[in-house]
Amino acid sequence: MRRRLTVVLLILVFLCLPPWWTLLASGVDWPLPVFLAGTLVLVAWMVSIPFLMVAGHGARRDDRAARVADTSLGVVWVLFTWSVLGGLVQLGLIGLGVGGVDRARIVAGAVAAVAAGLLGWGHHEAMRVPRVRRLDVHLPRLGAGLDGTRVVVLADTHYGPIDRAAWSARVADAVNALDPDVVVHAGDIADGTPTQRREQSAPLGTIRSRLAKVYVTGNHEYGGEAQGWLDRMAELGWEPLHNRHVVVEHDGDALVLAGVDDVTAESSGEAGHRANLLGALAGADPDQPVLLVAHQPKFVPQAVAAGIDLQVSGHTHGGQIWPFNFLVRIDQPVVQGLSRHGDRTQLYTSRGTGFWGPPFRVFAPSEITLLTLRSGGTPPAG
Repeated sequence: MRRRLTVVLLILVFLCLPPWWTLLASGVDWPLPVFLAGTLVLVAWMVSIPFLMVAGHGARRDDRAARVADTSLGVVWVLFTWSVLGGLVQLGLIGLGVGGVDRARIVAGAVAAVAAGLLGWGHHEAMRVPRVRRLDVHLPRLGAGLDGTRVVVLADTHYGPIDRAAWSARVADAVNALDPDVVVHAGDIADGTPTQRREQSAPLGTIRSRLAKVYVTGNHEYGGEAQGWLDRMAELGWEPLHNRHVVVEHDGDALVLAGVDDVTAESSGEAGHRANLLGALAGADPDQPVLLVAHQPKFVPQAVAAGIDLQVSGHTHGGQIWPFNFLVRIDQPVVQGLSRHGDRTQLYTSRGTGFWGPPFRVFAPSEITLLTLRSGGTPPAG
């Protein structure tokens, strides 16, 4: 416990030190009350954020505490990023012989203005209904009868401490307007239990599709009753692909829609949950093309080994708040978009429909994805 607290403290100091230095202490020479007030705000945040996080995301699940913790964390992250960049500008100007209080105050003011602007814009981006991202995906094994199949992908809705029931209803309307054949929810449906997020998830029951609506668990379900979310989605008229598949057909041709539990499922302690691709494909015709839904892109090596045609994933949020995408890339093979793996397998990674934690999206817009499946041809190299 002492080691963990030390690590947390070091992280918090690491996040706060650049904003403190760039905005308050790097030769700006603010009046003493301004310097003290700014310093006290940062110290108060460092002291309170662990308690707010535990209250908001621990056993109590206090949504008010979570809203304050998540929002303030996003604010500090943006300030940290642009304060580091501002500090580098300061060093460059000093190297050019441009010094003094005026230089330091201009840089501090620019950092504060850019951060405020990005936070305002990023909050708007997070809270709006996502734009539709359209893409044709060529699957050589797809039969002509399924050419033009419209697959709408949702991922990472993350219904949570901020009540987005009205947003959820508008997302459902946007999906229905796309007239989909298949709708996929690639996991991380919510932060919280089905009972907590019942109102926010209810509009998913109004989504229509011609052939199927399928859902798999993400890693966040394993902190909030994963089996309950599978049951809730079934109640709303979706097919929970809990290591299983369904087959859709049109004009004599078939497509296997398979799904696996998230890769974190086995370590979660949830009985009967693990990512089991062999089980998901059991009984499927090996000559039929397969669309696999797996929450995390890093499941793609297993998909390649099994000869999957297309894997659809989420999880990354496209980084959500720049430059977090570079950290995501350390853990995942792809951050967003369509990519090719091996001779047959393609992977589509959604930037996500909602947001997790901080209600901001900076240079990583959310999306509702419309994948139009095309038969024949050769998938693009990648």
